[in-house]
Amino acid sequence: MKRDFLSIESLTTQELLALLDRAAKMKADRRSSDVLAGRSIAMIFEKPSTRTRISFEVAITELGASPVVLNSSELQLARWADIPVVNALSDLMHPCQALADLLTVSEHFGKLEGLTLAYLGDGNNVAHSLLTGCALAGMNCTVATPAGYEPISQIVKRAEDIAVGTGARIQVTSDAAAAVAGADVVYTDVWASMGQEREADERRLIFAPYQVNEALMSQAAPHAIVMHCLPAHRGEEITDDVIEGPRSVVWDEAENRLHTQKALLEWLLA
Repeated sequence: MKRDFLSIESLTTQELLALLDRAAKMKADRRSSDVLAGRSIAMIFEKPSTRTRISFEVAITELGASPVVLNSSELQLARWADIPVVNALSDLMHPCQALADLLTVSEHFGKLEGLTLAYLGDGNNVAHSLLTGCALAGMNCTVATPAGYEPISQIVKRAEDIAVGTGARIQVTSDAAAAVAGADVVYTDVWASMGQEREADERRLIFAPYQVNEALMSQAAPHAIVMHCLPAHRGEEITDDVIEGPRSVVWDEAENRLHTQKALLEWLLA
């Protein structure tokens, strides 16, 4: 049966954990699978995306297939497809990033269930995927945003529904310090995403209290790690001393995009 991966909730909890386990094994042995040898994988991007495009190109190549990058403006896109479709990045969701994030947390702590992740900033596609991804994994997730910038309420409700079955706790607040208090993971993203450049100056003022800095990190658990999906606007959503500090795992997180995407493609196409 054809499976698509449009959001993190396309998976069951068991499938999510199995994918992360397979990704970890692929990371340990980069050349362990050429299961897609002889195949071609189409990649369609509606927005420029350096990290997503490169990590998928390398993932596809390491699995033995050929990546074919297509320009959406030159295509007549079909409404229905009889081959698996992966949402690599959209305005609503960023599920491939969430897979890499969860693998990074699992590597660091040796588990996911029962941990607490605090996300600070805009209630964007990354926040949406973290809410549902954490809920599936049994992780508590608190999203702290300024009023008016909260994640979409239907997605929060969906994460809450998933969390009922996994024991996770889902919260949305405007209090950055309260969100971070005792958290195992502190996560942030840019305040103005692609397409929001005209709002950047206004957002800097509105989001300033949500900056991840040493003062804020002092409220988190002593063992807390810091995550960012990159690229970072240093001095805005995160300070240099934090992103370059001993708590930062952002470079492991960036690398793990490759390994989780390889595991995902293998699962969908093999």
